Amino acid sequence: MSLKDEFATRNFSIYGQWLGILSMILCFALGIANLFNLFGHVLLVIFAIFALVSCFIILFVEVPLLLRICPTSAAFDAAIRRVSTNYMRAAAYAVMAIIQWVSIAVAVSSLIAAAVVLSFTALCYALAGIKGQAFVGSKTLGGAGVAQMIV
Repeated sequence: MSLKDEFATRNFSIYGQWLGILSMILCFALGIANLFNLFGHVLLVIFAIFALVSCFIILFVEVPLLLRICPTSAAFDAAIRRVSTNYMRAAAYAVMAIIQWVSIAVAVSSLIAAAVVLSFTALCYALAGIKGQAFVGSKTLGGAGVAQMIV
């Protein structure tokens, strides 16, 4: 199944997974960019660190193949595997989005872009859960059988 075929399925979990990858890229880039905002608001640096932490959490949630490749602890693996349903993913992304939305109270910064995309990702996963669509991992990102090939 190609990427075009995956998007044609109209499964919101596929949309959420790809928006999650976009969220990860934005959280990484904007987290690094706002990390160097030492002369502005010091609290903004804390939100930049939250964005960087969110980036790595999203990386392991959205690319399940990495849990098999990267040496991580059993507790970390168990925590990431708990975020497997559409509702749990929606909740996780909503929490990350809320943290970035709160950064506006400190100072208006480029972290708003991360908050918006994280919110859309949470919305896609929530819609997938509401519509009763089962979580379908993109084959391009290591879902649906690719991880079993490594074992």
